[in-house]
Amino acid sequence: MKKLPIVALIGQTNAGKSSLLNRLARRNIAIVAREAGTTRDNVMARIDDRFLLIDTAGLKDPEDDFEANIQDQINDAIDAADVILLTLDSSKYPDQRDTAIARSALKSKKPVLLLLNKSDLGESLPEVEFINLGFKDAETFRVSATTGQGIKELKATILGLLRGGEHSARSRSELFATNGEQPKRSSTHNDRLEQAGSGENAGYAPPLKLALIGRPNVGKSSLFNRLGQKQQALVSSRQGTTRDVNRVEVRYHKRTIEILDTAGLRRPGKREVGIEKFSALRTLAAIEESDVSALLIDATEPHAKLDQSLAGQIVEAGKGIIVVLTKVDLIDDPDPIIAELERDFNFLPYAPVLLTSSETGANITQLFQLATEIDVTRHQEIKTSELNKILNEAILEHTPAGLKNTKPKLKYMVQTDTCPPWFVVYGRDTQLLHWSYKRFLERKIREKYPFVGTPICFSFREDSNKK
Repeated sequence: MKKLPIVALIGQTNAGKSSLLNRLARRNIAIVAREAGTTRDNVMARIDDRFLLIDTAGLKDPEDDFEANIQDQINDAIDAADVILLTLDSSKYPDQRDTAIARSALKSKKPVLLLLNKSDLGESLPEVEFINLGFKDAETFRVSATTGQGIKELKATILGLLRGGEHSARSRSELFATNGEQPKRSSTHNDRLEQAGSGENAGYAPPLKLALIGRPNVGKSSLFNRLGQKQQALVSSRQGTTRDVNRVEVRYHKRTIEILDTAGLRRPGKREVGIEKFSALRTLAAIEESDVSALLIDATEPHAKLDQSLAGQIVEAGKGIIVVLTKVDLIDDPDPIIAELERDFNFLPYAPVLLTSSETGANITQLFQLATEIDVTRHQEIKTSELNKILNEAILEHTPAGLKNTKPKLKYMVQTDTCPPWFVVYGRDTQLLHWSYKRFLERKIREKYPFVGTPICFSFREDSNKK
């Protein structure tokens, strides 16, 4: 699975950003992260597996004077997003805040589209009232999250921009015509190695990207510094590539590993509450960019629901995952903590748990070993004959249940992709298959192919072959 580009909805409150997200996703999106102390929710949606749409409304706490600064929210979105959607209520005249947001977005030189939402209302103002914001006609869209007005056209334009086409060089009708194009299969490990071994890139393998993910004060920066100093040869160090994200490249057993530190911390006096105190956008961007994400959990503090939410985001993105317990030098017995992790993260039985200490250096280099092993499993491909053997054994052990007179019949299984490994099961009446059977099949596959630290995906399709 290739990295999904990020599209961010920005703008003032009550402009209809969340409603637009739901309309573009064609459903009400479940909350990604919720915790006590926040007054809003941070939501995101994968749009047709083509891009990640973020509603920035929930990234800040409006009751916090420091975090309420709208410009901080916009800067985060501008840094992380590939396309920016500035959303305004078309029934209200733009004010100074709208003008400031528009200037910041346009100054980024990234593609920015102006969405005049609620255009179905009779009070909707003419576009001339928004001309001073600096947008061209081709960049302005009249939309309605309620009726769906302009949504298809907007989506087609976003996809055209993400494909690298020049927005100004193509008409909206041309962009709309390509909306039905299916995404190409992501390149496999062998494909990339073949590309790397030819021409000017001969002998070059792309760096393995390892992101350090976690709540504030779990020890990400300390681990980042230790990893940068500990290894055999420091290739390069780049700080500030994206705001508050540090990067360093190291060599480990002839493999280049790029580490992303997603600290994103605010000033020390503003760290009492969790999710508002680091940039959710930058964290999501780092997860999407990474091959493997290390979820850091402080051994001296109880893990929170936010840790589970972050783990879920890593799995949803199809990335490799390592659970890293930090500051183990400060505790006497890690066994009770590990038992709690196994209970609360029972949806990650395949994720390795690593006990580390940045202070003593315990198990630091093992993180690279695990990351490289997981990267290999992410690219693993299983022969169709082996998969069908596993499927037949699973059916003999546990026949799929269905309705009284109709039961699903599973015929064969193939692997269609890697990173993450993706399996498609063909059969009849697969829509009746209970969700627990997918977990059963996953367990059967992992018995022979563990796919350590790697989520695997399933699709079930109707077999049109009547034979």
